Amino acid sequence: MNKSVARLGIGGPVGSGKTALLECLVPMLTQQGIEVAVVTNDLLTTEDADRLKSKGFLASERIIGVETGSCPHTAIREDPTMNLLAVQDLELLYPQLDLIFIESGGDNLASTFSYDLVDAYIFVIDVGAGDDIPRKNGPGFVQADLVVINKIDIAPYVGADLDLIRQQAPQHRRGKPIIYTNCKTGEGLETVKDFILATLLFESVEENR
Repeated sequence: MNKSVARLGIGGPVGSGKTALLECLVPMLTQQGIEVAVVTNDLLTTEDADRLKSKGFLASERIIGVETGSCPHTAIREDPTMNLLAVQDLELLYPQLDLIFIESGGDNLASTFSYDLVDAYIFVIDVGAGDDIPRKNGPGFVQADLVVINKIDIAPYVGADLDLIRQQAPQHRRGKPIIYTNCKTGEGLETVKDFILATLLFESVEENR
């Protein structure tokens, strides 16, 4: 299948805030006139797709839920056929699309995307999982085009050392970008949006502010 619409993967462990990140980013992008659609992956339900549809910021037809029936990483890395078909359906329905988000079901630190499916991918972790996550060198964390370290506001309440994370994460990312976010306050989200504009849509950040 030819890639005619930019595709961005959103992966990461269960509870890291992937869907919450989408709930913030999609309205930010659509407010700038960017045409967006979303494909979500869940094991045996369409829970994430239903949650996004309930927010009302996209027409429900622009959100497709894929039931993988197996480990989520299979559907985004080893055999992305179901996701490719969902993408194809969206492209046929909405030829004006600029960007399709593909959200993985919750997975572990080994979760990565096939570049046959996406042009780039974001890996989301949250500080509640512990300040040792960067040191574990998971392929998703190390290889992703962007890492989002989410829920930075809860660090004091879960015993996570945010300063340690900020010190060690760049060492293991080897120069690849990292953004620290709080979806409740919006901290860091503009920077994530700027990454999307520059990396996938090739738009000037300054022109879109």
